[in-house]
Amino acid sequence: MKTAFIGLGVMGFPMAGYLAARGYGVVVFNRSPDTAQRWLEQNGGSSAETPAEAARGADVVFCCVGNDDDVREVTLGESGALQSMSPGSVLVDHTTASATLARELHAVAGERHVGFLDAPLSGGQAGAENGQLTIMVGGDDDVFERARPVMESYAKAITLIGPAGSGQLAKMVNQICIAGLLQGLSEGLHFAKRADLDIEKVISAISKGAAQSWQMDHRWQTMVNGQFEFGFAVDWMRKDLGIALEEAQANGAHLELTELVDRYYAEVQALGGSRWDTSSLIARLEKPSTGVDG
Repeated sequence: MKTAFIGLGVMGFPMAGYLAARGYGVVVFNRSPDTAQRWLEQNGGSSAETPAEAARGADVVFCCVGNDDDVREVTLGESGALQSMSPGSVLVDHTTASATLARELHAVAGERHVGFLDAPLSGGQAGAENGQLTIMVGGDDDVFERARPVMESYAKAITLIGPAGSGQLAKMVNQICIAGLLQGLSEGLHFAKRADLDIEKVISAISKGAAQSWQMDHRWQTMVNGQFEFGFAVDWMRKDLGIALEEAQANGAHLELTELVDRYYAEVQALGGSRWDTSSLIARLEKPSTGVDG
């Protein structure tokens, strides 16, 4: 089976590598040719100068880029993937983007007899590098079944949520939940420090109860130490929360906490933390006493 992968960022680079390791033929495209060349040196395969060239003859085309505009450019643009994809092939968009765009791409692809899935990811860079991503999918059942075995190359869980756009909507739920968890964890750790508690003992106790979360298990120590130079960047989180908040305006959902946490992330950006991990919410609480200011 021939595949194409468009976008070799911190997620796409290792994901495309897993496809190659599974024996799939992979043609890659990246805006920076240097990155594509580095991928070829590590994984073999071939590269293309445009998304259309990469997608030509591919059974499944994967896309993992920055935002709605980027997705439109690499799929619908003059040199976009849909300009060359064959009838019966499948386009899978792993970008976290809007549900509106997903529905648009589903319709345009359908007119060309190409299947489309919106399939945003959860698990971050570590999940991509370890091939342990969670994928939330929107689209048609038959298209999903064709693409699922290929996506299993880098995923631990793949769920078809519903029709086109449902994957993106599920990713919004994911980010809404993470934002609230991280704010609660930030306040809890901040409180524990001010109360002069042994934080390691506190976490050891409460992480075995109802307060347990992935963020608590994997981020509490770096949060306490003011270490944020890794992980899922605040800039990316604000992009994702912005998509969720815009969708909430359309569907009438009330996201008061999400709006608040988004503003807190803006404060972190003002501290110089645009590229800090999302756990850096604690920095705005600790700044007066710890000097965590970038």
